[in-house]
Amino acid sequence: MHSNRIQPRLILAPMEGLADDILRDVLTRAGSYDWCVSEFIRVSATLLPHSAFTRISPELKNASRTRAGTPVRIQFLGSDPKLLAANAGHVSRLNPAGIDLNFGCPTPLINRRRGGSALLDEPELLHRIAAEVRAAVPAEIPVTAKMRLGISDTSKAIDCALALEQGGIQELAVHARTREDGYRPPARWQAVASIRETLRIPVIANGEVWTLADYHAIREATGCDDVMLGRGAVADPLLARRIRAGAAENPADEWSILAGMIDDFWSQVQNKVLPSQSPGRIKQWLGLMCRSYPQADKLYTALRALRTAKDISLALQHHLAIECN
Repeated sequence: MHSNRIQPRLILAPMEGLADDILRDVLTRAGSYDWCVSEFIRVSATLLPHSAFTRISPELKNASRTRAGTPVRIQFLGSDPKLLAANAGHVSRLNPAGIDLNFGCPTPLINRRRGGSALLDEPELLHRIAAEVRAAVPAEIPVTAKMRLGISDTSKAIDCALALEQGGIQELAVHARTREDGYRPPARWQAVASIRETLRIPVIANGEVWTLADYHAIREATGCDDVMLGRGAVADPLLARRIRAGAAENPADEWSILAGMIDDFWSQVQNKVLPSQSPGRIKQWLGLMCRSYPQADKLYTALRALRTAKDISLALQHHLAIECN
C-alpha cells in the first residue's frame, strides 16, 4: 500500500565486495540517501565480537552514520534464527541505525552454505528468522530485510514477503529478479508490484535503475514510493543527486565533481588496503563508471595495465589534471 510520505526515499543498496565503508562514504557525500546498508556479516557458528561488526561497518564508531550523516543499517546473513538473533542483540549494544536481513545474495558459495537467496523456498524459516531477530533487538532499532523474488521462479515471492512481514520486519526491499536471473536484464518490476499490493509495510523497489528515466519507470511499474539504488549508483555516482533535483541533463562540470570523488576514494583505499590490493579497487569502480561516462572509460583504459599503487597514483594525477582543466 502507498504511504502518505511526501518525499520518496532513496536507499543505497548493500553490494558485497563493492560498496564497503569507503564507497559508502564517497557516494553518500555525493548524493542524498535516506540510509544505506552495510556489506553482509556472515553468521554461521558463533556469537561474533564487536570488532567483527565494526570491521564491516566502521560507521558504528560514528553513531552508525557516514561522514555525510547517512544512517548505516547493519546487514546479517545466515540461516540459524537463534544465532542470528543473538548476534543482532549483541550488535544492538553499539546502537546501529538498523538491522537488515539478507535473503538476496545469489552467490553460489553463500547459497551452498544456506545463506542469502538459498532460503527463498522456505517461507517458514524466513518467518522464524525475522521473529527471533525482531524479539532480540530493542524496539527503537528498525529491523528490515532484502529479498529476491525466488530461486528459479517467483511462485513463493508473496509467501516469503508475508512471512517476513508477519515475523515483524518493518520494511522490505525487493530485488526484482530471481536467484537464477542473476543480474541479467530485464528486471521483473511487475512482480514487485504484486508484493507491494499485498503487504502493509513499506516495500522498496530495487533492480535495474541506472538513470533518472529508470527511476521514474520503476516507481510507475511497482507503485513503490521508495527505491533502492545498487550498481546504478556506482556507475553514476551523481544519480541520487540527479533524482533529487529531477534533472535529466548532465551539468557541464560533472566530471570535475567526479574527479574529486575518484581522488578521495583512491586516497582512502590506499589507507585501508595493501598496496597490492588497491589497484583492483579503483579499476573495479571505474569499470562500472564506464557505463555512464566516456571520461571514466578513458581513465580506465589508462589504468588497466598498471599494477602498482605508485603507477596508478601518477597516472591518475596526470589524467585528472588534463581532463579537469
